[in-house]
Amino acid sequence: MSRPPRCRQVGCLPNATYFKPRGVPLRDLEEVALTVDELEAIRLADLQGYYQEAAAEKMNISRQTFGRIIAEAHRKVAEFLVEGRALLIEGGNFTMDNLRTFTCASCRHTWQLPYGTGRPQQCPKCSSTSIGRADGERGGGHGHGRNAGKCMRAQRRARQRETTLSPDTTKKDD
Repeated sequence: MSRPPRCRQVGCLPNATYFKPRGVPLRDLEEVALTVDELEAIRLADLQGYYQEAAAEKMNISRQTFGRIIAEAHRKVAEFLVEGRALLIEGGNFTMDNLRTFTCASCRHTWQLPYGTGRPQQCPKCSSTSIGRADGERGGGHGHGRNAGKCMRAQRRARQRETTLSPDTTKKDD
């Protein structure tokens, strides 16, 4: 019996999760499913220009595993483009990074906050309310809902079990 796959670290979720050729009705298209961790491999290697060793380190996996993920992702994207199929991005075996980065539009100050703490109301440096997620982190979130990976779903189920077993205790994480 093989061991379960290790969760892959993902920096952000995609802004759009479905793509299709223009002018072709969706009912006439076959889908190609690209997982969130495969998309992250493409983002790191092809968009940000990381070498496989560095990209694998960012995803918390081995270089060989990264090589397999990126090869499969490239095959799926090629199939989507060449054969004119619809591309669906969802699922996979991933967990989100632990910190989100924010930038103030007024003073350009940048700071990080952990997930689960909510959106900051103002900049800690100049108190401006003109803040947003840092470039490259938009579309983040914590992997809940339709795009939740196996690791995130398992973590969410464990948290739900903890709260149903001991509703009087407060979580220190939030």
